[in-house]
Amino acid sequence: MSKVKAFFIDRDGVINVEKEYLYKCDDFEFIDGVFDALRYLQFRGYKLFIVTNQSGINKNLYTDEDFKILTSWMLNLLNKESIYISGIEYCPHTIEENCNCRKPKTGMIENIIRRFQIDLDESWLIGDKNTDIECANNAGIYNTIQVKSGHIFDEKKSIAKFIIESIKNIKDVI
Repeated sequence: MSKVKAFFIDRDGVINVEKEYLYKCDDFEFIDGVFDALRYLQFRGYKLFIVTNQSGINKNLYTDEDFKILTSWMLNLLNKESIYISGIEYCPHTIEENCNCRKPKTGMIENIIRRFQIDLDESWLIGDKNTDIECANNAGIYNTIQVKSGHIFDEKKSIAKFIIESIKNIKDVI
């Protein structure tokens, strides 16, 4: 079986407008241009995976069920736009819990790699935080993109291979 190219995508700040502890469908707002960007990545042969820290669950700001409802709603809208997400991994833990899945640790990516034949050399990760990029590098993914559409970061300190305004600019890189 041949290995597949994967695109690992952080959710908040990349797919949707960053809103602290987002869990309500009514508050969810897709980033401008995200549908075209994700369809483009699919056209280029990438399987799409979402990897997202969701510490609001263990902080009791929203429930695991709230997250699953929002995720199902989001996937339904993406499917209507002919965008197919091959897998979603999320970490409900806080930093203090020191789990293996919270980015920059690699548990979420490792779970996907166990289920799919992923070619890490041909794969990418896109995120808005330094911890996203660190996670990719820790997992052996060195093709990385940091977007400015989420959390503010110091571009001079970014370890991402590329920095772009938002996912809508993905064609500038891929």
